[in-house]
Amino acid sequence: MPLGSPLTELLLLAAGAVLLYAGAELLVRGASELALAIGLKASTVGVTVVAFATTAPELFVALMGAVTVSTDIGLGAIVGSNVANVGLVLGISALIRPLAISETVLKRHVPFMLLAALLLVGLGWDGRIGAIDGIALLGTLIAFTVVIMHRIRETQSGISAAEREGMPDADPRDVAAVLGGIVALVLGSRWLIDGGQSLLSAAGFSDIFIGLTVLALGTSLPELAASVVSAVRDEADFSVGNVVGSNIYNILAVIGIVAVVTPIGVAPGVRGFEFPALLAFTAVLVWMMYRGERISRLDGGVLVVGYVLFVYLLLP
Repeated sequence: MPLGSPLTELLLLAAGAVLLYAGAELLVRGASELALAIGLKASTVGVTVVAFATTAPELFVALMGAVTVSTDIGLGAIVGSNVANVGLVLGISALIRPLAISETVLKRHVPFMLLAALLLVGLGWDGRIGAIDGIALLGTLIAFTVVIMHRIRETQSGISAAEREGMPDADPRDVAAVLGGIVALVLGSRWLIDGGQSLLSAAGFSDIFIGLTVLALGTSLPELAASVVSAVRDEADFSVGNVVGSNIYNILAVIGIVAVVTPIGVAPGVRGFEFPALLAFTAVLVWMMYRGERISRLDGGVLVVGYVLFVYLLLP
């Protein structure tokens, strides 16, 4: 099988997605166990540790794509991943089981998700997201982290001595799982970019389309797996927190870091379609959450149909 053949690139793409998924699973499991060992609640774990862990694929893909291929790859992966997180991940999770929204997520975390989307669109509307913009995004991330740390301190102070004695001990195997997950994510993201970019570029697709579809969907697999499993287990706090946190980190951390490393160009087509789509999906989700403090099966169906329409409209 010749190097660079369509079959080789397809296998590389599939292997990269599998490694991303396996790496995120290791990272999520190890990080979750370590977090629970110090007494964090499900909603806090979902919006912090697991959300940050499942954002790692987007970070690796966006950074490597921006540095080695095109900043369109990184921007497309983030916008597409955030849309997929709302439309596909939460949509499918809600179809499995209606998702109740915790007061903490609703009042403290959802506003940051909305702010992050507005910041990305606002800062990128002039056609460029530069180092200063990246610093502004990272500064907002610090503010979000302060809010999270305050919540963690409140949670820690509310744990009784008896509850502390019943908590599991931190296991070295969890640390090994985190490290192994990071290695798998690095390799998986590299293969996913190589396979996806070469295959679709050869077929005449643009970098932004590649980022918005194949790479975005591939990097959303960890969120999809974690949220679907949480929905099946009736742990809505974990499922919703994972997506809300991931969408915050995707923009504030990933785009912030990439913009500091190298300026990100924002094409007119992105400002005309992808940015409005991101705002629309985010606004609809926020409305669903505040309307009844839950995401119903009907809401889930609407989100999934919306995502299918989004991908269809992207087709050249």
